[in-house]
Amino acid sequence: MPTPDTILIFDTTLRDGEQSPGCSMNLEEKLKVAAQLEAMGVDIIEAGFGIASPGDFEAVSEVARQCGRATVASLARAAIADIDRAWEAVRHARRPRIHTFVATSPLHMRVKLNKTPDEVLEAIDRTVRHARAICPDVEWSAEDATRSEPDFLARAIETAIAAGATTINLPDTVGYATPETYGALFRDMIGRVPNADKAVFSTHCHNDLGLGVANTLAAVAAGARQVESTINGIGERAGNAAIEEIAMALKVRHDVMPFRTNVVATEITRASRLVSGITGFQVQPNKAIVGANAFAHESGIHQDGMLKDASTYEIMTPESVGLAQSSLVMGKHSGRAAFRSKLEELGYKLGDNAFQDAFARFKLLADAKKAVYDEDIVALVDDEVLRGHDRIQVRDVEIHCGTGPARAILTLEVDGAEKTAATRGNGPIDALFAAIRELVPHEQSVLERYEVHAVTGGTDAQAEVSVLLAEDGRTVRGLGAHHDTLVASVRAYVNALNKLFVKRGRHAVDAAAG
Repeated sequence: MPTPDTILIFDTTLRDGEQSPGCSMNLEEKLKVAAQLEAMGVDIIEAGFGIASPGDFEAVSEVARQCGRATVASLARAAIADIDRAWEAVRHARRPRIHTFVATSPLHMRVKLNKTPDEVLEAIDRTVRHARAICPDVEWSAEDATRSEPDFLARAIETAIAAGATTINLPDTVGYATPETYGALFRDMIGRVPNADKAVFSTHCHNDLGLGVANTLAAVAAGARQVESTINGIGERAGNAAIEEIAMALKVRHDVMPFRTNVVATEITRASRLVSGITGFQVQPNKAIVGANAFAHESGIHQDGMLKDASTYEIMTPESVGLAQSSLVMGKHSGRAAFRSKLEELGYKLGDNAFQDAFARFKLLADAKKAVYDEDIVALVDDEVLRGHDRIQVRDVEIHCGTGPARAILTLEVDGAEKTAATRGNGPIDALFAAIRELVPHEQSVLERYEVHAVTGGTDAQAEVSVLLAEDGRTVRGLGAHHDTLVASVRAYVNALNKLFVKRGRHAVDAAAG
């Protein structure tokens, strides 16, 4: 049990976060995120849904083996097979946890489960008891808790704790609650369930009404001592409560919320940028804590106050969340030491090989631009280094266009073998994308969105392209950055394809490569 003033941070970026439409991560990317979550001080990492697929099982297993401090959890439905699979996935962790759930609202029990309340109670007792018999740490969640009948929810919680649950999670599954109602739910359940003192109560708030963080903090004030959340607030539909907002709210407003977390706040920016780069989900500029404008001031009155005393308009410093301030200007004469310093300032820690790759790309960019801005370097690292082990890689892009049909010559490397295609199209983008389809067949996929924006100002600005591909109900988002918009477009499309093949499974890539 945590101390009375400690709030445990349960991160579900790798599970609920990855359920965001268009979001997918391969094994290597999940391991990178898990390592950063540990560095940030997260207490529990929900690494996936062990029974969902062989890929999910492998990811949970490898995260469990890698983590040295954090508890590693796998999600499981209220079924013995699910729970056994979850245990097999986390059993090698230093601190394993099985997280099992079942719906408790009248709507879900009737429509989704087709079970009576008594049948649900029996399932809770049977499955939680089985989970506790094989794992010392069991979390039970009441799906759609905020729309459940209080009397039945209290019976369900009591049953789960009696069966061995050590954590009770009351999710606002559809983002329906308000701070007042969610806080009241926790006070009611903690007060009325006889064995409530034998478990930690946990939140899990979705952001459908924009109240995810507010609801979480209300529940903390009412007795919750674990909060489930994600980096950048990614997740199903409108996302989840954001870890960085919860952690900094508790830190900055300790005067009215006398609680603490184990989050290392200076690692927040690094975690945010890593997740954004891997998923392709850009952080909105006005996002609290980690948005590009979070510490920007344009109003003359604000700027004047900031120059006199930063605390006039900033309630926390950029440095407190790992965003260093620097006047270091980067250009073609900058060396490795300056570039490494800039990367660390921006929240990146790269290994030697990744650093050399990034530095080589930086030099090419610096030759093409007069000045390289922080935003350029962020785009460069996200595009180049985090995609370094994709199975499909862009090798050469050549385009001929004018008043007639555009002609493209594209070379890709697919599983180590280079392939080239020459195609025509109605403009350069159409020709290049046709070449990709010829080299890597994916007839069932549909290009749903193609967006371009400049990373910085000026005619020599880098372009950042976003591509959304859809196939059989799956959507993936790809990002690409380059000072040539056409190259950035190819990189984005190929990045999306790599993610799509991760979702399909390895055999799909093999077929395409052949």
